[in-house]
Amino acid sequence: MLLRGEPRPVDTIEVTSAVHDRTVVLGSVYAGVDALANQHANQARLLRGTASYYAGALRAIVTWRATRYRVTVDGEEHAFTGYTAVAANSGYYGSNRLIAPSARVDDGLLEVVMIHDAPRRLFFALMNELGSGAHVRRPQVRVLRGREVRIEADRAIPYGADGEVEAVVPVTARVLPGALNVLC
Repeated sequence: MLLRGEPRPVDTIEVTSAVHDRTVVLGSVYAGVDALANQHANQARLLRGTASYYAGALRAIVTWRATRYRVTVDGEEHAFTGYTAVAANSGYYGSNRLIAPSARVDDGLLEVVMIHDAPRRLFFALMNELGSGAHVRRPQVRVLRGREVRIEADRAIPYGADGEVEAVVPVTARVLPGALNVLC
């Protein structure tokens, strides 16, 4: 790849919040139960690897209370009560979970996935569908596309960005088209 690969521009995400002036990530920014699960996994003392993420997810889902979100996509506000809002540049996040099946790293857009409130048993089924991306066909999931996404909530909920940034909303994600060249 190093000898024959051709440089190809891909998009990145500029992340800004009250805590972080500016961070750049490649994959996604997510706020809600998934960010809480990531926090639990990162703080796990007894479990490591995939087991810590499953335990963290279970703990987060069981203790989560529905949150009232305000997600603004390219200036248009979308309010809902639910579990998470994700601004994805890449289709995958977490432990190889296909959160945004139509996301492309080179289209200049973010795929915005909002998972609305649902009974816990249905939410567990929906989470299981993240392996294939089938969750986006459920009525509890809304998918939008845009260049800039601001995520706010009625309480201080955590957000993450590619598993690295841990803070609380509000957070803004803005696509930076073609900002990084990678060898392909």
